[in-house]
Amino acid sequence: MNINRTLKLSFVLLVVMVLSMAIYGFAASNSVDPSAAGDGQAAISGYTISAIHYNLDAADASKIASMTFTISPAMPATGSVQVKLLSSSTSYTSCTVASGTNVTCTFTGGISVLSADQLRVIAAQ
Repeated sequence: MNINRTLKLSFVLLVVMVLSMAIYGFAASNSVDPSAAGDGQAAISGYTISAIHYNLDAADASKIASMTFTISPAMPATGSVQVKLLSSSTSYTSCTVASGTNVTCTFTGGISVLSADQLRVIAAQ
């Protein structure tokens, strides 16, 4: 009877040890390289957007055809910048970055000047 009890206790201890090691493994901290990133409409510590310029469609001045702005610090070649001008929209327009700081966003079909109610920029390295 004692052998049976010892085996049960050993099995329980083994299960507790395995679970403890698994939990420790999942809870171990990860190291992440420092980078700049930001999203939102308030002040963000990651990037500064300045020199915003909207370009109207040459054929229909009631539409925004593109926009340019400066981003700081400079974006790496692998970086990504996206914008949206309509708060009701869930889609973002991908932009191109030249020289790491000059961003150009082109809106296919244009965006109505009257409908544009926000500028939301998502930038990530």
